[in-house]
Amino acid sequence: MFELLNDPEGPLKLAVPRGALLDETLDLLDSIGIDTAGVRSDSRSLVFDGGELTLVTMRPYDVPTYVEAGAADLGITGKDVLLEQADRSVYELVDLKNGYCRMVLATQKGDPGPSEHQRRLGMMRIATKYPRIAEEYFEAHGRQVEVVEVKGSIELAPLVGLADGIVDLVATGRTLEENNLEVREEIVECTARLVANRVSYKLRAAEVDPLVRRLREAAG
Repeated sequence: MFELLNDPEGPLKLAVPRGALLDETLDLLDSIGIDTAGVRSDSRSLVFDGGELTLVTMRPYDVPTYVEAGAADLGITGKDVLLEQADRSVYELVDLKNGYCRMVLATQKGDPGPSEHQRRLGMMRIATKYPRIAEEYFEAHGRQVEVVEVKGSIELAPLVGLADGIVDLVATGRTLEENNLEVREEIVECTARLVANRVSYKLRAAEVDPLVRRLREAAG
């Protein structure tokens, strides 16, 4: 397995995100002729032969790490991940236009608006899995907040008094609704993006460029 991953003469290696982005990612790859049958199978393997590509599956949050290090030539992950890991040295090549969601500020229903809350108390406490995005957003708007990083169920934080609001990624908003939370401000829209290792993008351009064009056309 490790010989395959580190073979510079082998197929390009594409980091594929497991989780919410997986099905749409595989459908997109199918549409340009990449074999995704292995990934769709019940196999517990993490590396699959996709024909012209080697598909390496991992958590979306790990994709920039593997791509930056050259363990994958290309990768697909959400814009939220790229914003949170803005210090990762990778090229963002294509907006794949799937996996749409929004990064939002939400508070409990019936609470005063965030601006009114800050006017009264001076500072809000915000729970989030995305501390960089949250801090940069509030700083850009000249608002003081205390950011509390939470890894688990972020919706719990306002319900038990850990925070006054949350910054989180939402798709349908159903989870917020079920926990008596509502969107107060939209921070950024996020979709899946194709990223590339900087060295691979230059040295394997003859392989990367045609693939990028096909994915861009397929994404519409």
